[in-house]
Amino acid sequence: MTRPLYYDDPTQLSFAATVTAVEAGRVALDATAFYPEGGGQNADTGRLRWEGGEARVTDTQKDKAGGSIWHMLEGSPPPVGTPVTGEVDAARRWRQMARHSGEHLLAQAFFRVNPAFRVAAVGMRGPDCTLDLEGFPTEADARAAEELLRETLGRHDLTLETRVVPEAELPNYPLRRPPQVRGQVRLVIFRDGAGVPFDVSACGGVHVPRAGMAAPVVVLRTERIRSGLTRVVFRAGEEAAEFLAATYRDARALAQGFSVGVPELPARVTALGHERDALKAEAAALRTRLAAALVTAAPAGEIAGVPLRTLTLDDPAILPDVLAATPPGEVCAAVTLGGRCGVGSGRAEVPAGALLTEVLKVTGGRGGGRPDLAQGQTAEPSAFLSAVRAQLGARAAPSP
Repeated sequence: MTRPLYYDDPTQLSFAATVTAVEAGRVALDATAFYPEGGGQNADTGRLRWEGGEARVTDTQKDKAGGSIWHMLEGSPPPVGTPVTGEVDAARRWRQMARHSGEHLLAQAFFRVNPAFRVAAVGMRGPDCTLDLEGFPTEADARAAEELLRETLGRHDLTLETRVVPEAELPNYPLRRPPQVRGQVRLVIFRDGAGVPFDVSACGGVHVPRAGMAAPVVVLRTERIRSGLTRVVFRAGEEAAEFLAATYRDARALAQGFSVGVPELPARVTALGHERDALKAEAAALRTRLAAALVTAAPAGEIAGVPLRTLTLDDPAILPDVLAATPPGEVCAAVTLGGRCGVGSGRAEVPAGALLTEVLKVTGGRGGGRPDLAQGQTAEPSAFLSAVRAQLGARAAPSP
């Protein structure tokens, strides 16, 4: 069995121990500060050193049956009985502790906004952490929880306390949700200076000694997921601060490009959005007028009593507008040099989709659409219009 030093002091990141077991590529120790993967928290990594050698620890896992904690090594392991020193990757551990602490604190903040917002699942594998909540919290609820937590961490020095209590004593503690273990239960408590607990959770993870070290805790977004849950995506600690700093730098650069300050950026972007929408509407109207002019200017022939206009277009973007401008009682066929093609029909007896399908059987390609308008892609643009004429003639020819 391995003694978990990370429970004695989560800030202890170096230690001395002895190898108790060796398997292929991994060792167990009599004690370790390396936290094994579990409870939504990633495993620690780092290094083990011994006389005459060292190896990188790439993963840490707990043998639930025997209680040993195994350290996966990059390189040859030392033999049983070897004294070793271990060094946990400090940056990784501190970020993991901030994530886990931020999860507890934010979940409690949501619970205080509305007790219906209970945690169903958590995820802390990357910088973007998640809380899956019941009760359908809104963006406004997320802002309220974020503000409550920001004020709490700014005004109160919440300190970490952990204790292991028998299951029978749990009713004495204001647990946010029932524990998922039985028997002896490890509690993680953040208390203020007066001893009043802000959050009490049953948890086997490691956390920062002071809640303020997990600040800021920032909600990035909320989204509805399966089973009626709402997923809250957040960042905490250094990762949140880095994200906010990078976001501000990007916003400042964008604002400078628009010759406004960062506070005025939302209004400027909104104004540009309205301007874009107006220009899009104007462009659409001009495209419709141009398409109608192109169709009107195209010579109107007749195949087996069906008026037909044919066009070769430079811009595929105008193809739908050209086909939509087909005059009543006529058929219009158009193709671009790149092979985009289509048929518009103002005659009920000449369905555009059916005509295009038959033509593409000859020229190759795929397409389809409604009786009044169909589009596709042909493998032989130069033969497309001739194939339309031929197909119209064949449709009118009497059966032998």
